[in-house]
Amino acid sequence: SYTTDTKSREENKKTVESLYSLSVDIKKIRRLKEWVLLQDVAYVKEVAGILQEMGADETAVANILERCPEAILHTPEEINSQRALWQLVCQNEKQLIKLIEQFPDSFFTTKYHQNQKANIMFFQELGLKNNIITRFLTSAPTIFYNPVEKNKNVIETLQRNYLNLGGSEANMKIWILKLLSQNPFILLNTSTTIQENLEFLQRNDFTDHEVLQLLSKLKGFIFQLQSTTMQKSMLFSKSVFKCSDQELKQLVLKCPALLYYSVPVLEERLEGLLKEGISIAQIRETPMVLELTTQIVQYRIKKLSVLGYDIKSGDLEILNGTKKDFEVTYGKIQSKKERPVFNPVAPLHIED
Repeated sequence: SYTTDTKSREENKKTVESLYSLSVDIKKIRRLKEWVLLQDVAYVKEVAGILQEMGADETAVANILERCPEAILHTPEEINSQRALWQLVCQNEKQLIKLIEQFPDSFFTTKYHQNQKANIMFFQELGLKNNIITRFLTSAPTIFYNPVEKNKNVIETLQRNYLNLGGSEANMKIWILKLLSQNPFILLNTSTTIQENLEFLQRNDFTDHEVLQLLSKLKGFIFQLQSTTMQKSMLFSKSVFKCSDQELKQLVLKCPALLYYSVPVLEERLEGLLKEGISIAQIRETPMVLELTTQIVQYRIKKLSVLGYDIKSGDLEILNGTKKDFEVTYGKIQSKKERPVFNPVAPLHIED
């Protein structure tokens, strides 16, 4: 229960001295979170002691306290409770201190301790591996702040819908765990949103099998959209590609980005492609190119043109994929181009 009302308050000299003795950059704290230094009570030595006990050296302790100075406002009891909690999913203290160094804010959020504990137990029961749970704790900590009942409710809604859409009982667990691993933030949605978005797809004539396909392709991001936004994006694509409802559906299944991105984003990306001399017909043939930002497309086209590849008359498929995918494709074109036409050591075939 500390306050951020810092007017007419002075820095706590004892806190400042203790931080200095740990080689902490006080200027950095003053610049970013000065209010921490104004609190009457702080546990600098105690917090540093617990971190050292876990294996943090002097540099690591200073780094943690500079990045998350509010750590010193937690009691040793609170920090030891968090330590015990995170140990439920960490292999050892070495891994734990490494995670605290990388994600101090996640570790030092002790306000939701009971919810965090209940959710960790729930995720373990669900079958999520501990390394996935630690990834959630660090990169998606907010999902642990929910009461466990809320998270259970969302999971049950997903399970029920998966079965209703024709998914098998045998594959359900794998499907749920994969969906969660790809996008834990689906737990921040309400069961109502999930239901509404699935109904939107069904109203637009996507079959149950196709809805399941979209859910897997979109990694659950579909639950973070609104039906009005999806509707606008689909109408925009329909008008740009001049296609029927059935053709539009096939385009969306091929490229879920047409559903996921808002109209302004799709407009900007289309404009970027057209400026490069690419035709609407080409984009319609390979709509996945709209998943790439304009900057990435421009960079890839530039690299290919150096090799003499003309994108206007070529296949857009060459632009697709991750950075790694593109580099592999680019390398193949490059080596093909550099290969000599005449091989001096090849045997000559002379016709009689």
